[in-house]
Amino acid sequence: MRRLAPYQTGLWLAEYLDIRCQLCRVYRSSPQSQLLQSQSTLNSNDALNTNTVFRPSNNNPLSAKLIQPAYHLLNRGLLCAHCHHSIAWLPKPFEVDISAGTSLSIQAATYYDYPIRQAIRAFKHHEDITKLPILLHAIRQLPRPRGCHHDNSVIVAMPTTNQRLVKRGFDPVSILSAQLSKHWRIPLWQGVMRVDDTISQQGLTRAERLSNLDNAFVLIENPPVKRLLLFDDVATTGASLQALGRVLSVPKATTLDNQNHNKHSLSAYALAHGSQP
Repeated sequence: MRRLAPYQTGLWLAEYLDIRCQLCRVYRSSPQSQLLQSQSTLNSNDALNTNTVFRPSNNNPLSAKLIQPAYHLLNRGLLCAHCHHSIAWLPKPFEVDISAGTSLSIQAATYYDYPIRQAIRAFKHHEDITKLPILLHAIRQLPRPRGCHHDNSVIVAMPTTNQRLVKRGFDPVSILSAQLSKHWRIPLWQGVMRVDDTISQQGLTRAERLSNLDNAFVLIENPPVKRLLLFDDVATTGASLQALGRVLSVPKATTLDNQNHNKHSLSAYALAHGSQP
């Protein structure tokens, strides 16, 4: 039997054994599927109602009594309905240019505000695994790209440098992207390497970010599919995803005749972006 990493064990416990909201710690009863379906239709008054109704297709009363508790156990959201609807999900996507006539669309799960900002910082800079369930809940709000599946698409997580990996001791984006891969059932692809001579993007202006990321990524091998889904934890200005997209938009070895044929379809996703207006 495969041994689980500590963060995997924590996620398993939070999802299946801990019946409290991972944010306010109040009992949560709304299934994840209901939160996803209702976030675009519920008003503020409905959002406070955490009661759910389950109607199994089987008319057998005994079957219903057995299935309903199992349904609630296996499908609870990691946040209660009140906390879920207090967060502004899926801000409008924004675009960055990656080449002449080509732009990259970036969709964030939410804004870089409370509580996601605090959860990302605690997990990323202090290795606080207890914040991971909140981030997993945010990951599950990202809409699955249309037409993308495990045979025609891969997820490209923002790579880190060896120096940063040694200093931090773990790669937070890799852990988050693994959860996105599991959620979308689309494999990860690690064909891009990040050069060690770049500094952290935190605190830099957009111009400084773009300059800092010149030649920051190296393509190790050509992607195995045409549809590439880029992922990062925070897209402040989109500069990192923009630089990564530029490397991936041009295959390693192409002739002038087949260059257009080998172009890849790129889209980008992040946990958070900007602040709520």
